[in-house]
Amino acid sequence: MWWPSLPRAFRALLVIATAAPLAGCFQPLYSQKPLNGGGNMPEALASIDVAQIPAPRGSSEERIAVELRNALLFDLQGGAGGLSPVYRLNIRMLTSESALIVDIQTGRTVAEVSGIDTYYTLTELATKRVVVNGQAFARVSSDVPGLEQRFANLRALRDAQTRAAGVVASQIQSRLASYLVAGT
Repeated sequence: MWWPSLPRAFRALLVIATAAPLAGCFQPLYSQKPLNGGGNMPEALASIDVAQIPAPRGSSEERIAVELRNALLFDLQGGAGGLSPVYRLNIRMLTSESALIVDIQTGRTVAEVSGIDTYYTLTELATKRVVVNGQAFARVSSDVPGLEQRFANLRALRDAQTRAAGVVASQIQSRLASYLVAGT
């Protein structure tokens, strides 16, 4: 092999010389650098209005929909409130729970998986044109402590659903940021 036979300093110089032309090709996604359409990434994300997520009233799905919307609002606007909206984000959501491990002696669930599937569209308000279509999903597991600890079971399920909502929110935010930078 030719690589180990080269002096160490020359190998380091060769690596630096190869990487130097590529150094300016990459930029942070969430930087303050102006975007093509003007403004910067935090301002562009803050101009997205997140519509209420439809869910049956009083159900656990409604709580998850609120968790997902709140996570998205925080990810997009940073808790500072939105600017005047340029885009509207509409989300449809489906939830699921399934037993992952079942105790064969008692027939009780030992571990389960909570899932959220979302379908979202980003619409430009000025033209009413859909600019981004996509879907995001998350599957999160939780342990079931046992039948005698029913409140701990409910809390574990709720925590898993909250974690899944956070994962879906970050997936959607990344996709929207990608659109705002590249325009596709």
